[in-house]
Parts: sequence; C-alpha cells; structure tokens
Amino acid sequence: MDISVLVPIAHGTEELEAVAIVDIARRAGFRVLVCGESDNIICSRGIRIAPDRLWSDVDESEQFDAVILPGGAEGTERFLQSEELRHIILRHAADGALIGAICAAPVVLHHFGVLAPRCAVTSHPSVAEQLRHYDYRTDRVVQSGRIITSRGAGTAVEFALAIVAELAGPEHARTIAERIVAE
Repeated sequence: MDISVLVPIAHGTEELEAVAIVDIARRAGFRVLVCGESDNIICSRGIRIAPDRLWSDVDESEQFDAVILPGGAEGTERFLQSEELRHIILRHAADGALIGAICAAPVVLHHFGVLAPRCAVTSHPSVAEQLRHYDYRTDRVVQSGRIITSRGAGTAVEFALAIVAELAGPEHARTIAERIVAE
C-alpha cells in the first residue's frame, strides 16, 4: 500500500490528536510525514514532539494522499499564520487529496477557503460559531466529500480510523480498530 499522509504540527498542537493520527495511519501501513514549524514542538500539554521535517522544507513536488491537521487552540492559530502551510493545504485540496481537521483546526480550512459553502463540518464546541456558515453538526466525525472533521481529543482515534477507511477502505479500518480494541 503506497498511501502518504502529511501531518503538520505547531507549538500548542493538541498532542493526543497528533499522536493518534500518526499512530493509526502508521498502523494502517501509510507513509506518514510529520512536519513542524520548528525542530522541537512543545504541544498544548507540554509534551515535546520532534517532527520529521520543517513544513518550510516540504518540497513543491511532493504530493500526499492526505493532509491531516490536529487541533489545539494555539497550534491552530499558528497554522493560520503560516503561508507555507496555507500553500500546502490549498495545493493538496485543489489536487483532490483528502483533507482532515480535528478540534479547533477546521477553522483553518474555513480561513484558507477549503470548505465549500454547504460543506458538512464539525469541530470543538469552542470554535463552532466560526463555522456557523456551513452545515455544522455535532457528530463525532463528519465527512463531506474529501473533507473529514472531528470534535476533539476524545474523538481522535475514531477520526483517524475514518481517515484510514477513506484512504484504504472500511475493512482495513475495521481490522485496525479490532487490533487496538477500539470496537
């Protein structure tokens, strides 16, 4: 299976979400590149993560099957300030890659213009008002075309499994869920 996933992280990223996404994607056999704003990311609860590469070093020619954003209030704000990340997300969305965002991160998709006008989305309740223009839902995971969103740290494994199901099929996702006793 040759599926590639890009997971950006920033200072203040919600580590439980980031690690759940990366872990489940790697269990699925995907090639995962964790890219960060710096060489040493201090996440929302003080846990440090060393990304594989800086997001400024993601080459224009690199194409990923999915770009998945973990949340966290500060991390999301830092995503919004990054022109490099904006370019990566817009390029991949335009090319039809799967785009995912959890917790506060769906606001990045809104601000970067990735969400269609009637797109179904969800998010952490703290940012729901910013997404009121869309078909806002309170389901744990919401998929609308090539966009998958989720609520927060408590839904991170479910979110990651939905990404696997979309990229590699529901049976593959079920197998992983069984192996980690998620079902």
